[in-house]
Amino acid sequence: MALRVAGCPLCDEPGGRLVFQGAKLRVIHAAEADFPAFYRVVWADHVAEWSDLAPDDRALCMEAVAVVEQCLRAHLSPAKINLAALGNMVPHLHWHVIARFDWDSRFPSPVWAAAQRPADPQREQAIAQQLQLLEREMIRQLATRSF
Repeated sequence: MALRVAGCPLCDEPGGRLVFQGAKLRVIHAAEADFPAFYRVVWADHVAEWSDLAPDDRALCMEAVAVVEQCLRAHLSPAKINLAALGNMVPHLHWHVIARFDWDSRFPSPVWAAAQRPADPQREQAIAQQLQLLEREMIRQLATRSF
């Protein structure tokens, strides 16, 4: 049974569209405007900090982050992958794994920065159309491990 904290949005809800659910973590597709390939790896237990995890669990979590990153790179060929584990607003351990493109509205700045150009809905839709195949591969790879 996972350690949960009442009122935590990542304990109470999936946090986005569920892509993969394991015993220790889940992968969700986040509905973030202007960023069609924005995923989160969410640790099941409510822990706030990376160092709260045992060394084996840290390795397991980072392996899941790597799988998500590799699938994004292989299927979308982004300009860059951004990884972040901020948790300032939601102190529940989760990693952001975000495919970035040189045409996105905030590139090369972080996704949380002010827009530098208008969003490109056509390009965003083209990325979104590739997610089903990408996620099938992501699930296949994640399912072969003890997440």
